[in-house]
Amino acid sequence: MTEHTYKQFDADLEAVRARVLEMGGLVEEQVNRAIDALIDGDVKVAEEVIATDHMVNSLEVGTDEACTQIIALRQPTASDLRLILTIIKTITDLERIGDEASKIARYALRVYETDRIVTPRYSEIKYMAGLALKMLRESLDAFARLDVSAAAAVARQDMEVDEEFHLITRHLITYMMEDPRTISTFIDLMFVVKAIERIGDHAKNISEYVVFMVKGKDVRHTSLEDLEKEIQ
Repeated sequence: MTEHTYKQFDADLEAVRARVLEMGGLVEEQVNRAIDALIDGDVKVAEEVIATDHMVNSLEVGTDEACTQIIALRQPTASDLRLILTIIKTITDLERIGDEASKIARYALRVYETDRIVTPRYSEIKYMAGLALKMLRESLDAFARLDVSAAAAVARQDMEVDEEFHLITRHLITYMMEDPRTISTFIDLMFVVKAIERIGDHAKNISEYVVFMVKGKDVRHTSLEDLEKEIQ
């Protein structure tokens, strides 16, 4: 390769990395707005989240095509190839987080239908969503800085999100047993809580791809202890 070709290759790689972070920022905003719509009963915001999901999808398609073109034209090897593979996997998880944000927004609309009997308290859901969003931010930051140590931190937080999921689910079931009039609303909220739990799972996936990108080790489906050993 000539020096000019190397520089163009580096520019191409940097461009797709930047797209991932742009997509991550958009997805984080979508989740934030969906949760706000649920808590505030803001129908307009919920509808906007649903309507703008296509922007996330478009970023995924465009970034995927750019990666395919880099592989075809540049034939990257070693760490450059791992970077491209990491980006392709990461944008898939980000697109799915966008889908979960849309799902939360749709359930927000259902919860505030005029015939609903009860308006629930959202403090537990807000706390759980905050944990999942923190995971997303930290996994994207790890991607930007190639920081493998963040992967273990995100994995530990995923355990906390899972605990919150089980706790809130138990509470919702208890409320439904005590007052059957709440069943319709609280079943919708159970789907919201599940969507938040899935957002945490996708954020954890992204942090694990960073370990693959930097270390060349696939740490998916490993225990937290094994993950911590791999990143030392």
